[in-house]
Amino acid sequence: MAISDPQFDARRRYLVRALSLGWLAGGIGWNSAALAALFGKLPGKLPAGKSVFEVKGEVLIDGKPVTESTVIKPTDKIMTGTNSYVIAAVGANSFILRDRSVLDLGGGNPLKQVMRLVSGKFLGVFGKLGRGRSLSLNTPIATIGIRGTGLYAESDPDKTYLCTCYGTTEMAAATDYEFGAPAGARDRKPKADGREPVETTTVTAQHHDAPKYILAQPESGKRITPAPFINHTDLELMTLEALVGREAPFGLPAGEYEAPRREY
Repeated sequence: MAISDPQFDARRRYLVRALSLGWLAGGIGWNSAALAALFGKLPGKLPAGKSVFEVKGEVLIDGKPVTESTVIKPTDKIMTGTNSYVIAAVGANSFILRDRSVLDLGGGNPLKQVMRLVSGKFLGVFGKLGRGRSLSLNTPIATIGIRGTGLYAESDPDKTYLCTCYGTTEMAAATDYEFGAPAGARDRKPKADGREPVETTTVTAQHHDAPKYILAQPESGKRITPAPFINHTDLELMTLEALVGREAPFGLPAGEYEAPRREY
């Protein structure tokens, strides 16, 4: 089902009306019938051995098409084509990788996982890390340390957009570190000339509190600047948490569906 098709728009209007009339459950719960009407199937914890909740269009791993029976491994590299996406879970983490995106899951080292969003758009939720483990999502411009977080990122040549939807992220400009070192990690490495990073920022958010742009080139002396809330929704986050058996740590405000989002 294409997210931008008339059927989806009709379902979206139905859900907005349901929210405004109070048909949906409050708090962190939701009305199952409404979610099933929106997605065509009810999101729930994926069974053991299943990775893919939904896939559309051209989605490849190692050049092979992804289907709903594909098992995605922590070491896989995923590529999506035009008008394509995949919604999937790997371990305690789940994500939406949108169209024209390249994501390296980077799970070769179970203690230090470095995911790389080479290009494109990514929405993900992450489980709590065990002792001695670290996780980061890096782009060519930014290194983003993750701690029990929901986040949305867009990787463009001139900037990275990052919304810490909830939880904590630690971010720095990748050009200030050797690419791949997670921001905030004790073993992060300064560049060979010994320069310290221009900027680092830690964001702890409850509900999309402080979106940021991380810039390739500074503007008014700043590399990390405020950004608007764009292109993702609470309903998507709630769906991703459901796929790994959790609930998003917020309610679902009716006005949330009026927030801008990009079709995928």
